[in-house]
Amino acid sequence: MAKTQYYTATSIDGFIADRDNSLDWLFQAGQSAGKEDRFGAFFAGVGAMAMGAKTYEWVVEHEHLLEEPARWQQWYGLVPCWVFSHRRLPAVPGADLVFACGDVRGVHDEMTAAAGGRNLWLVGGGDLAGQFADQGLLDEILLGVAPVMLGEGTALLPRRLLASQLTLATVGHDERFVYLAYQVTRREGSLPAGRMPPAGEPSSLGVLLVRSTPLIG
Repeated sequence: MAKTQYYTATSIDGFIADRDNSLDWLFQAGQSAGKEDRFGAFFAGVGAMAMGAKTYEWVVEHEHLLEEPARWQQWYGLVPCWVFSHRRLPAVPGADLVFACGDVRGVHDEMTAAAGGRNLWLVGGGDLAGQFADQGLLDEILLGVAPVMLGEGTALLPRRLLASQLTLATVGHDERFVYLAYQVTRREGSLPAGRMPPAGEPSSLGVLLVRSTPLIG
């Protein structure tokens, strides 16, 4: 059965970007063969993906994708990507992109149909993943924990998820990173008590996990 997965890198203290939305701390943590192998195995099962506006803008700017659009397909092939934004954003030429806004449930249905039985990857940011969790649409949280403490920054997933909703499925590590996989107990159809639907565009920066490129996690 296809799963909706939030797969990202995080600091030990639960941030996916520092207070300046920088990922320098992650680059400094370095590469590892184990991380690349894990991402390769993960992405082989992905049939559609989604990211927030700031994540998309960071990728486009940092990797100069408007000038070198072929790099997008080198990393993601023909996997379709939904980009959530209330602003008009430039499209990477040749990339299979759908720009969306509003409630994530309808987009989730579109992604599921496009994925053809494969998994859905929520690239980030954390608030976008949280919106899927609010609607009971998040199945797994997959983390690569870097040996870094940031103290402040962009939260991994700014939602209240209790132990009754999270089951630790696997634990692994290599010479630098720890890998945690949690299964999320779905609560179908409604927002958690006391929470209003998010307003505006998802703003958290998501960390891309890409093999052998600067976009690592």
